[in-house]
Amino acid sequence: MIFRNCWLVMLMLFVSQDVSAAEPLSLLKVSENKRFLVTADGKPFFWLGDTDWELFHRLDRADAEKFLAIRAKQGFNVIQAVAIAEFDGNTVPNAYGHLPMIDQDPARPAVKDGPDNDYWDHVDHIVDLANAKGMYVGFLPTWGKYWHDKVKDGKPLFNRDNAEKYGEWLGARYKDKGLVWILGGDRVVENDEQKEIIRAMAKGLRRGDGGRHLITFHPSGGRGSASVFHTEDWLDFNMRQNGHVAEYNGRYDQTKVDYDRTPAKPVIDGEPIYEDHPVSFKASELGHSNSADVRRPLYWDLFGGACGHTYGHHSMWQFWTPKRPPINNPLLPWTEAINQPGAIQMLHGRRLIESRPFLTRIPDNSVIVTDRVPTMVPGAGRYRFAATRDTEGTYAMIYVPTGRPFKVNMAKITGPTVKAWWFNPRTGAATVIGEFPNTGQREFLSSEPGEQLDWILVLDDAAKKYPPPGQAK
Repeated sequence: MIFRNCWLVMLMLFVSQDVSAAEPLSLLKVSENKRFLVTADGKPFFWLGDTDWELFHRLDRADAEKFLAIRAKQGFNVIQAVAIAEFDGNTVPNAYGHLPMIDQDPARPAVKDGPDNDYWDHVDHIVDLANAKGMYVGFLPTWGKYWHDKVKDGKPLFNRDNAEKYGEWLGARYKDKGLVWILGGDRVVENDEQKEIIRAMAKGLRRGDGGRHLITFHPSGGRGSASVFHTEDWLDFNMRQNGHVAEYNGRYDQTKVDYDRTPAKPVIDGEPIYEDHPVSFKASELGHSNSADVRRPLYWDLFGGACGHTYGHHSMWQFWTPKRPPINNPLLPWTEAINQPGAIQMLHGRRLIESRPFLTRIPDNSVIVTDRVPTMVPGAGRYRFAATRDTEGTYAMIYVPTGRPFKVNMAKITGPTVKAWWFNPRTGAATVIGEFPNTGQREFLSSEPGEQLDWILVLDDAAKKYPPPGQAK
């Protein structure tokens, strides 16, 4: 217990280093090449999100302030939260005894005159807090159960008519806030009626906010928005839920599949495996995930073409405390889980990507030389290697999930000399390996051969004189 407390103190000292945005929030838009998100003036925006689905519903203002302050200092810039929350947000009041709707009717939001006296005043307060700390809100108007499941009188709460009205009301209320709309909410779109409900809500949001904010769709586990809505004009970028699986194959490789679709749209994994979550929902067989399990999807997704990444913790999304019934056996109260190592290590990935040319980055696993035994390199399962580079070949990065030798096609890098680095995704530290003639293939081996410790190999055109990986340009 003494060791654990000391460790938590050290983590708190880390998050006291404020990396939140100093400038007012800008509107976000899709980059010209349709691969990334950028600010209104064209600056790259790395989406580092956190799944905090029950934030509006379960936290009071004091706890919301504490939570948002820590996440901002940890480098997160998107907080994903749900207005009508999954766990009976239609019938169970928020921390102040308020419900979001009158008679569970989405066309009749429960609003009262004056400040601080209804459900939406509380949502306003949290959105404003997040924005003031440099964080956008990934704003879900509703969890999927309310347009999919039979939750009242044998019907879903939403239909095409009230979905459009609700969307228009929400869009107008939050048109000047820093946010991105996320439709869906962990349900499969099974029929045309459900498609029309989603389309109607998107139409209402567009009318309400004048088209100021981007819109995406959060799907169910193992799926992506592209499978249903990819070609629709209202869908600005694709979101996947690669889900609570620890292996690359069949899940995290699908990010590249969505990246390759036409027309081109940015893609992001809005819900990978959570930290301290039952792996594949099979705790008795596979145990609970750890920080390594959440780091691997970070780099698999990014190097597969994602424009950012979302982290999650099994205690955080539900804001579990011992006073509240647990959902699927969370391990820690949220007040402790907020400082788990995986959350802190997400910032290292963001800083790594931001330390090199951003808007020209592409996935390219051909940087890695395929071994005689391909299941060793580039590998499979938890041991899959992945690579990315910029279109000009001025740098390349290879994610190395385990300590085994591998070869690189050096011709993928421009210039006669290549400077090589090891970047540690656990600490954010970079170490120079050396400079090499840019010829043929070259073998590399991380400093822990045979161990299940991940590293990122960074190769630069030496003439570019890029800073150490993870440091500001």
